Amino acid sequence: MESEHGYLIVGGGLAGVSAIEGIRERDRSGSILLLGGEADLPYDRPPLSKQLWLGKKALDEISLHDREWYATSGVELELGRTAARLDPAAKLVVDDLGRRHAYQKLLLATGGAPRRLSIPGGDLEGVCYYRTLDDFRRTRARATKGSSAVVIGGGFIGCEIAAALCQVGVTVTMLFPEPHVGYRVFPPALGRFLQQAYREHGIRVLCEDVPVAIAATREGCVTTTRSGSRLESGMVIAGIGIQPSLELARGAGLPVGDGIVVNARLQSSHPDVYAAGDVASFPYEALGRQMRIEHWDNAVEQGRLAGRNMAGANQPYRHLPFFFSDLFEFGYEAVGEVDSRLEIFADWQEENRTGVVYYLADGRVRGAMMCNVWDKVEVARDLVREGRRAGPADLRGAIR
Repeated sequence: MESEHGYLIVGGGLAGVSAIEGIRERDRSGSILLLGGEADLPYDRPPLSKQLWLGKKALDEISLHDREWYATSGVELELGRTAARLDPAAKLVVDDLGRRHAYQKLLLATGGAPRRLSIPGGDLEGVCYYRTLDDFRRTRARATKGSSAVVIGGGFIGCEIAAALCQVGVTVTMLFPEPHVGYRVFPPALGRFLQQAYREHGIRVLCEDVPVAIAATREGCVTTTRSGSRLESGMVIAGIGIQPSLELARGAGLPVGDGIVVNARLQSSHPDVYAAGDVASFPYEALGRQMRIEHWDNAVEQGRLAGRNMAGANQPYRHLPFFFSDLFEFGYEAVGEVDSRLEIFADWQEENRTGVVYYLADGRVRGAMMCNVWDKVEVARDLVREGRRAGPADLRGAIR
């Protein structure tokens, strides 16, 4: 069986759906096929570790569009299907059922798969590598008041899911190898402050330790750590990052590194094959380096521009994506390169609670994190774009 489409999108996440919107801005009639690996309609992923847990959104509210929207937009959906092989020269994708799909323009928005624990018991059924809507459904069903969980990982997903579980009455233990939560983004003083806040909410935090084995028990799992701790829990949730899904691109001979390498117009080495979202390694103009970014805003804007370019726009990607998180009473929005290894200047209104953390290299602002300071993303973007030298006197009060 073979289908033919003007546009083929591989990946049913935010970047893929945003590409449909971009295509339709310029081409109202070209045929579009979307291959999505999950059976659910494409949905917004951040609520899986945020609003769904707190009752701020319902499951039927997180779909990016309803089925009728795809039909009226002239989009053919193939959900629960993945691409098994790509031949860029023949402009052909073969899916996991062996069906052949010819295209004129292709977008690879394959995202990433959760990193897995390479320890005994890491593949047990009771270990959830939290990523999908199905993961939320299964975890939420087991997260009854008084139940228990071990959360492995102290980064974005680990911090968010630990806070969410705690707020619905689950007894939570966090386990991670770094000295404090959010080690890669928070300066040490802020990271230690937030870690203490987690403890004050009743979460047991085991930092600078790692799991070495997980075993199934009648009640759930027991996790053994390097330090010798034995952690009994009803469930284990691992949030230790993702690996970009590069197999399709690599098998097709497209250049890959940390992601699928694309130019400023999001084209791969083959001009009719584009990539966007978590899987794309792109020239980040404002920071002057090739990067791959795993955040919501980047997926939206890259996906939309990739769609526009597939339909002939031929525009470079110049957007400075932002990202955000909410951890109990502490929320933030951040722009640019937010890396705790950079020079840091913190302009606090209330220390470790409200203010702006600036990240600098060679005295130039590379990123900014607005902590409980809202609606200042554009101001922060301007500071990063300017790239001028700035000291504490210049930055104090620059964002309020």
